[in-house]
Amino acid sequence: MTPPQGAAGVSAEGASGTPPEGAPEKAPDAATETGSPRVLRRWHRLPIVVRLVLAVAVTMSLVLSGATALVYERVQHALDQQLDADLATYYHDLRNDLHAGRGLGGPDGSAYQVLDTRGRVIQASGLVRAKQLLTSAEVSSATNGSTVRLDFGGLFSLDPNTLRIRAQRVRLPDRSTVIAVVALRRGHRDEALRELLAQLGIAAGLTLIAASYVGYRTARAALDPVERYRRGAATLADNTSGVRLPVPEDRDDELTRLGHTLNQMLERLEAAAERERRFLADASHELRTPLSLLRAELDVALHRPRTASELTDTLRAVDSEVQRLIDLTNALLDLEQLGATEHLTRTPVDLHELIAFAIAPHRTAAARAHRTLTVHAAAGTVDVDAAWIRPAISNLVDNALHHSHGDIGITAATADGTLRLTVTDKGPGFPADFLPKAFERFTRAEASRTSPGSGLGLAFVAAVAASHGGTAHAANTGHGATVTLDIPC
Repeated sequence: MTPPQGAAGVSAEGASGTPPEGAPEKAPDAATETGSPRVLRRWHRLPIVVRLVLAVAVTMSLVLSGATALVYERVQHALDQQLDADLATYYHDLRNDLHAGRGLGGPDGSAYQVLDTRGRVIQASGLVRAKQLLTSAEVSSATNGSTVRLDFGGLFSLDPNTLRIRAQRVRLPDRSTVIAVVALRRGHRDEALRELLAQLGIAAGLTLIAASYVGYRTARAALDPVERYRRGAATLADNTSGVRLPVPEDRDDELTRLGHTLNQMLERLEAAAERERRFLADASHELRTPLSLLRAELDVALHRPRTASELTDTLRAVDSEVQRLIDLTNALLDLEQLGATEHLTRTPVDLHELIAFAIAPHRTAAARAHRTLTVHAAAGTVDVDAAWIRPAISNLVDNALHHSHGDIGITAATADGTLRLTVTDKGPGFPADFLPKAFERFTRAEASRTSPGSGLGLAFVAAVAASHGGTAHAANTGHGATVTLDIPC
């Protein structure tokens, strides 16, 4: 006889493949442990688009599997409830027929067996006449008063006569006990579940394909701008002058902000390259004159024997040009350092002490020229980088001493978080054509390059103000010139 198929006939140990108790445990696979980092490395080598699509596909597979399982379980539960209800009705009808001694029958697709307490078939319908529906253990369980429920045949069984079975004891009027076994065909229920699985599988597959495609297109749409930026940056590697990445102005998402950041980086790179070019051009242009003068002085000194007095004069001229070279080099380096400085060291400084310290070196020269340095500084402190503000003020006072006559006034006051420094002199003032370019490098009011100064003093002052986020302004007052610095403090 064929043993019944159902939950009672399957061993949990055999189904799960778990080794029997007491068997030695399997040692962990070393290849598996060392393989995980290898898999991770391979995963990280994949393109981002591929990783995103795979992540979407895996996630959607899990979601669809869960949804499919839920729908299947609910439909199966509903069909099983209906089948069990029909089976219970059929059992009660069969029991009543046994009590009444009537002929046994049932609806279409049904079958029955009447067994004695030893499991021998007393009566049976034609469908199950030759089948053993219950095992001896199940017969004993039913004899003891339990209700036995089981399925005969699986969902994908090749047997067309799959059955849902219910067995329960019945006490007859003659005090004998029999086992009434009723069964209903599960064909319609199994067919519906198989069709449901097929439909859910098709729907899940199409949904997974659609989700993967949408994920791919979304990933491409998100990463295409990054690839464009990369290609653009690659083409700009050798030339950043005036060229920027194409960033849409009507958006404010992460990629747009990345594009703006890259453009800002390009601007800083261009500015740094421009500073380097300007530094080299300015240095080569301005160093040519003092070096030429040095060479001329030395050539003249070596042309014929010179007296000690003449050699002394030559050495003094050479010393003057060397000092001019040193001053020029220091000024260029200060300007370059200011242009490359992004974060100044601002500290609270007493305003009066700041001005006094800056002009102290010039008081002797002013007294020798019978000129007065007048200071009007407001009480209080300002938050600035004194290491740069002091030489800026010193430059302005030095310019006033060299290019004007009369007293020099220095005023300093704060208002609305801004420090205003003003240096005013008495004299001819700035030439009208010089004012628009007063703060440019190597610009002098005098046309001769042999005049004192390098033309970097006001440029340095403007750079100090700009590094603090401020501005510099030069103007004529009618009685002389004035230079004003407005610096946030």
